[in-house]
Amino acid sequence: MSKPSLNKLRAFDAAGEHLNFRLAAEALNLTQGAVAQQVRALEEELDLPLFDRLPRGLRLTHAGAHYHAAVAQALEIIDRATENLKPGVPRITISLPPSLASKWLVPRLPRFQDLHPDIEIATVATERLANFKTDDIDLAIRIGTPPFKSLQHRQLSAMRLCAVCSPRYGATIDPIENLSDLKNARLLQDGHNTWETALGENRIANGIRILKFNHSGLAIDAALDGQGIALVPEVLVTEEIGRKRLVVVPMTQALPASDKSYHLVFPQVAQRHAPARQAVIDWIVNQFQDSVPDAQ
Repeated sequence: MSKPSLNKLRAFDAAGEHLNFRLAAEALNLTQGAVAQQVRALEEELDLPLFDRLPRGLRLTHAGAHYHAAVAQALEIIDRATENLKPGVPRITISLPPSLASKWLVPRLPRFQDLHPDIEIATVATERLANFKTDDIDLAIRIGTPPFKSLQHRQLSAMRLCAVCSPRYGATIDPIENLSDLKNARLLQDGHNTWETALGENRIANGIRILKFNHSGLAIDAALDGQGIALVPEVLVTEEIGRKRLVVVPMTQALPASDKSYHLVFPQVAQRHAPARQAVIDWIVNQFQDSVPDAQ
């Protein structure tokens, strides 16, 4: 049996990843017809069907699924070896939510550069889930619950909520003993609807008004500007609390706990720069532990 060409294997790998010739073509910067032709030629060469063609996409056959797992692993090894040949400083790209990028990661990057001047970190601030094969992403931080399909993960911290405001605004409000005491306060809410969830019926009963933002970072900026009380993930405001630019609003009535956590997720096998990726993983875990001491 002749050895299949690399082009055919890459077309098959992309089609097996997306189970759709159009999406595979977009990932490879080819036409849909070219990808379909390469896969068909591979099947003819192997004298074996690798996909069932469905009305809306593809389905790997039993033999195709086993072959795809081996081909995908082999291509990762080739890509990683090729990447490691390139000269220059290794760059690790991290995908994470915008507010976590601006309020947590970016202020800490100088610390990483002091420890690892030989490694570059690039950030992609987005709520969109990363595709590690096509998006040129090495690591991702996401809010959720495991398992994460075909990925390794490290839990960084629970998503604990914290009510904060500027010292100036805090001096203008009465003590908050329970949630109903917030009726005279200005509340700042992010895209997770944190205040609405916390207040429940209290909001309607007391006519509480909420100013909404689509990102936690914007709610935090409004709190820093003295516009009200933001209810946001604690890990995003520990630096500002430490600098006394924000203060925690004490409440005797407990805020609702979230069942979600921050997780660092990444492929089982590094696509490139494995030592550099591990250094970034270790640093992120340590930084979260410093941000929220009982993070684990």
